[in-house]
Amino acid sequence: HLYGLDVDPIESVRTRDRLAAAGFGPDRFTLIQTNFANIDQVAASHGPFDFILADLGVSSMQIDNPARGFSYKADGPLDLRLNPEAGQPAARRLQEMDEAEISGMLTENADEPFAEQIARAIVRARRSGQQIRTTTDLRRIIADALSFLPKQEQKEAVKKSCARTFQALRIDVNREYEVLYELLRKLPEALAPGGRAAILTFHSGEDRLVKHVFREQKKQGL
Repeated sequence: HLYGLDVDPIESVRTRDRLAAAGFGPDRFTLIQTNFANIDQVAASHGPFDFILADLGVSSMQIDNPARGFSYKADGPLDLRLNPEAGQPAARRLQEMDEAEISGMLTENADEPFAEQIARAIVRARRSGQQIRTTTDLRRIIADALSFLPKQEQKEAVKKSCARTFQALRIDVNREYEVLYELLRKLPEALAPGGRAAILTFHSGEDRLVKHVFREQKKQGL
């Protein structure tokens, strides 16, 4: 029996229907709309589990929907929440952070080489009365921040910095490192004896955290 966890109320329903149509009915598949940080609660009701796979990526269904604000390639509200019914959208977060916080977020969450320049441009835009409400608004500010680069380098640099900035914001808005740490901390108790866990990471920050926790748990004899 497969238990699927997801915080996204929109894609959860579509996934359940798609899997049901493929033959995975209630006897084989159970969908639970919750963050995987709550794996201990799920295991208490349905576990312990023989195998746990945590896929840390954002789905193409989320990225391809402009209304969700995950991609700088399409105009839409600057939201980036995996669960649009909870927490703060990215636009509001950017209004609250000071320059040092924005720069630190870009460095820690995405290894952004132009973190200081982008943070300075965001704060400058706010002070001048510019609204940063949409994905296009943020992309325009990033392009402005990198205008000091040689002309032939700007297009590619802006593209990469946009991708990293949106990644950093998404991680911040959804508290992705915090919830990942909670999952990792609770994994040993959620697994059955002889059970296995696999974590599918997509960038260096996630990778470092998973490896660090696994090493520490091994030292503890877990």
